[in-house]
Amino acid sequence: MADLQNLSLSTEGSILTITINRESKLNALNTSTLAELKEVFNSVYDDKDIKGVIITGAGEKAFVAGADIGEFSELNEMNARKFSEEGQEIFQLIENCHTPVVAVVNGFALGGGCELAMACHMRVASANARFGQPEVNLGIIPGYGGTQRLTQLIGKGRAFEYLMTGDMMDANTALSYGLVNYMEADKEAAMDKAIEILGKIGAKAPIAIGLVIDSVNAVFNHDENGYQTEANAFARCCGTEDFTEGAAAFMEKRTPEFKGE
Repeated sequence: MADLQNLSLSTEGSILTITINRESKLNALNTSTLAELKEVFNSVYDDKDIKGVIITGAGEKAFVAGADIGEFSELNEMNARKFSEEGQEIFQLIENCHTPVVAVVNGFALGGGCELAMACHMRVASANARFGQPEVNLGIIPGYGGTQRLTQLIGKGRAFEYLMTGDMMDANTALSYGLVNYMEADKEAAMDKAIEILGKIGAKAPIAIGLVIDSVNAVFNHDENGYQTEANAFARCCGTEDFTEGAAAFMEKRTPEFKGE
């Protein structure tokens, strides 16, 4: 992996933490940061030793405060579609990753930052977290999947309100609407909660975890029969050594030792 300029990586056990490290810019996403995210997640796809991923932002003020607005000055109707599609591709890479990904949201998660958090499989917020899609204030709309994922997560009526007003949502509201799984007192506690969740998942059969992700994502893919995806995934699990081990461990009243095979 090439030297990363905008991301910091750390590994504890089998959990990889990716920190968006542009604190002076409130961790705003620019094209080079997105390219680095793509590079890191392509490597995660191939690394069986990583059982969970955390994405967070440097400092206490922001997870990601949005996209780098300076890059927007070059956008027009001709090149903006490609700009949007490239961002969507990277966030879909995160969403479809067979390794579970948790966003630890500290401070502002606005625009592209909110979209990044929503592309993760789960979200844990600190009490000071603020979510929003304020793009209408610039005369545009979200371009990295925000209109789709916000609707999926909080429902059509609420999504319309936040997308059209550009209002921010506090952590308590995000919790009550189901945008986040947990709200913790501060960033440290939120990190601990994410590690706890990923630790539990890391003890399960990796193939089954990946196929849970496929099956849940199929709910929102209108070109896919989610029930058939589930049946196919169930059948695949039943052909694995992990299934044999899991069933044997259950009968023998012991903890299974899954190998991802």
